[in-house]
Amino acid sequence: MERILSVAEMRAADIYTITKTGVSEEILIERAGSAVAEEITKRFKGGRVLVCTGKGNNGKDGKVVAAILSKMHGFSVSTFSAEVGFFKIFEKKFDIIVDCLFGTGLNREITGRYKTAVEKINESGAFVVSCDIPSGINGDSGKVMGVAVKANLTVAIQEYKTGHFFNEGIDYSGQVVAKDIGISVWTEDCANRITDKDAALLFPKRPRNIHKGNCGKVAIVGGSKKYSGSVMLSYNALCAYKTGAGYAAVAVPDCIFNVVAGVNPECIIHTLPDNGDSMAFNESALKPLLDYDSLAFGMGAGVTEDTYKSLVYLLEHYTGRLVIDADGLNALAAFGKDVLKSDERKCDVVLTPHIGEFVRLSGKNKDEINSDIIAQAKAFAKEYNITLLLKSAVSVITNGNNVIINTTGDGGMAKGGSGDVLSGFIAGLLVREEEPFFCVGVAAYLFGRAGEIAAKEQNSYTITASDIISALPKAINKVL
Repeated sequence: MERILSVAEMRAADIYTITKTGVSEEILIERAGSAVAEEITKRFKGGRVLVCTGKGNNGKDGKVVAAILSKMHGFSVSTFSAEVGFFKIFEKKFDIIVDCLFGTGLNREITGRYKTAVEKINESGAFVVSCDIPSGINGDSGKVMGVAVKANLTVAIQEYKTGHFFNEGIDYSGQVVAKDIGISVWTEDCANRITDKDAALLFPKRPRNIHKGNCGKVAIVGGSKKYSGSVMLSYNALCAYKTGAGYAAVAVPDCIFNVVAGVNPECIIHTLPDNGDSMAFNESALKPLLDYDSLAFGMGAGVTEDTYKSLVYLLEHYTGRLVIDADGLNALAAFGKDVLKSDERKCDVVLTPHIGEFVRLSGKNKDEINSDIIAQAKAFAKEYNITLLLKSAVSVITNGNNVIINTTGDGGMAKGGSGDVLSGFIAGLLVREEEPFFCVGVAAYLFGRAGEIAAKEQNSYTITASDIISALPKAINKVL
């Protein structure tokens, strides 16, 4: 996995390196500037360069960048100091602007000369390279501090930072490249992100002598007349098949059986009694689901007491791995989430809320959540003893102790049905022996990769949830 550090974690690593390993601050500054210059020379053979510096070590990094590029054939280098504020230089045309105004330590809004400098950089039309993080982006939350540089490339010094990926940070940072400059990172509590190598662990070479009974059984439970979602419910089960599960089923109310039947002939169908519109609670009808290795519950089920009672029954009688999504989450928020803490609970639980659903579940407002999304997610997961996938443009997966940040995906995935696809894919991977936390992290990673592939084949506007499903095999092929 790749580490993603908070500002405090990175600062602690800096201090440790300087005080304990004998590597001076000056050497680290030289290495940081060299790392930025190296990434520029990988992409450009020359050009007119403006290096913009502020005070502090980020500005010192910029001076190193300017010195290195000035000695290289093909580069014409000018410098701008925000301390001096000689803005006339921006009237010239530059091919590359290097942003070394502020680093990750910025904790206030940018104003005055620095605000003007940021605006000039953004208006320049040049290829913008930011050192460590775009100036004006909060190093932890990724939020814009008044104004911020919009970079084409960000060279992260030593490690990725959470601010590169959350909130506006993901759009302002452009391509992010982490460069090792020899800082000793000793923390084991930092967030991580999945790589292809990690994902491959859940897809070992499959033996020839195997049968479907060895490959896990998955059931998807949900649906109602108003939200028949017939295709999506069947797609959930189909997604479970795409992970390699041996059996995949949908369990739906009688009132939508005719809609679901035959959509995907590979999928088994269980019917549940209904109250005319949605599932009615019935123990004997739910009992066959207890034999499945993993369940995904709630998609299109409706927020009713019967939905909640059915969920409580599963929590207290099911011993496998249970994914709760959509109306399952909304039912918990409406009728009582403390059932998750019940001593009667027998199953491993995975919750997959988007931010709006997490607002209802947690009782926190959106701004409070987004200002420190990792801490909010960890606290909730620990309190309720669950694995949490908090879905957003960049998602957080946590079991209350460990954290995976998923950075794969495409803006075109922000459409109805995408979450349904993901819940089925998660349920399919949960039949593996590995711990739920890791399975969910890999599922989110591959789901995002599939969205990227679908968008590349089409575009970010036209892809649908079904396109993501079609791209899942291609995403898995990339890690095999």
